[in-house]
Amino acid sequence: MMFNRRMFVAAAVALSTLGASAAVAAEDALAKIKSAGSISIAVPTDYPPYGYVGLDLQPQGLDVDMAKLVAERLGVKLKMVPVTSANRIPYLQTGQVELVISTLGKNAERAKVIDFTHAYAPFYQAVYGPASMEIADFPALAGKTIAVAKGAMEEQELTKLGPDGMVFKRYEDQATATAAYVAGQTDVIATSTTNAGLMAQQNPDLGAELKLIIKESPCFIGIAKGQDALREAVNQIILAAKDDGAIDALSNKYLGKDAGDLPL
Repeated sequence: MMFNRRMFVAAAVALSTLGASAAVAAEDALAKIKSAGSISIAVPTDYPPYGYVGLDLQPQGLDVDMAKLVAERLGVKLKMVPVTSANRIPYLQTGQVELVISTLGKNAERAKVIDFTHAYAPFYQAVYGPASMEIADFPALAGKTIAVAKGAMEEQELTKLGPDGMVFKRYEDQATATAAYVAGQTDVIATSTTNAGLMAQQNPDLGAELKLIIKESPCFIGIAKGQDALREAVNQIILAAKDDGAIDALSNKYLGKDAGDLPL
């Protein structure tokens, strides 16, 4: 019995020491970045306008510029790591990157495995149409034909907000709905920020502009659990960038509007 008690106490001490070491290691993330003089940040390269490969074959987009801003204000070199929606969180959990700046939405399930900074950019579903068409509010959609993907959230939410008399033209997927709008088969299109960015990229002379926001889902920067010093440093960068207009400048450059009131 005495042997078992001693073994139990020793194991408890070992676990306590291990836990403390892990906490210290996590708290040292910012110091390690400063010491190395570089930071690895996961960014998208297939998700315009947040991240895509330009004509010069270099990554660009809102998330890419935000990664550059964070690295610059931390005073370190940026190492960009291209990721997809599927692998961006595993890259963070396995230590392959220190931050994820990749249109990451915040929800309860993700909060169980990673931490989040303040929001840095808007992401929304919206109605887009030609600059020549005046659509100041949802009632103005009465009588308008609207391209949507079948079963998409845009139609469901717009049905709650819009007037009677909207005419939905339903297509098999976003690509087909976009092609129909580009071809002039509908007055407007209800789609996501990302698809609108891709549409503009592929059709630079189209002249489609944001008309109405249907639903907002802001983007947050992901950080591994326990890296509180790094999270606080990035939060301060975001707050300063809001105050000095850098956040609004990025949003206007890629989304055509100010970032607005983003959650902390």
